[in-house]
Amino acid sequence: MGLFVYIIDLAFNIAYFIIMAQVALHWLTIFGVINTQNEQAQKLVGGLEKLTEPVYSKIRQYVPAIGGIDLTPLVALIGLSFARYILISILI
Repeated sequence: MGLFVYIIDLAFNIAYFIIMAQVALHWLTIFGVINTQNEQAQKLVGGLEKLTEPVYSKIRQYVPAIGGIDLTPLVALIGLSFARYILISILI
């Protein structure tokens, strides 16, 4: 049972890291630190968007942007933390 809980926890950690990396890259792109004309940067940003967009699109139906700020990643992280807490509590 301990290994199963560890694998579930690892999956949540990976999802958390993917969301945080996507947010960080988005901000770096906005501030011009990362050149989006670079092929490697395009692949990295595109890959992270492919991973996060299915979740974000569902959340954006219910949470609109406020003042031009997209709160979707924040809502996704809160939901992820809540699901992690509930699932780990049930399994332990």
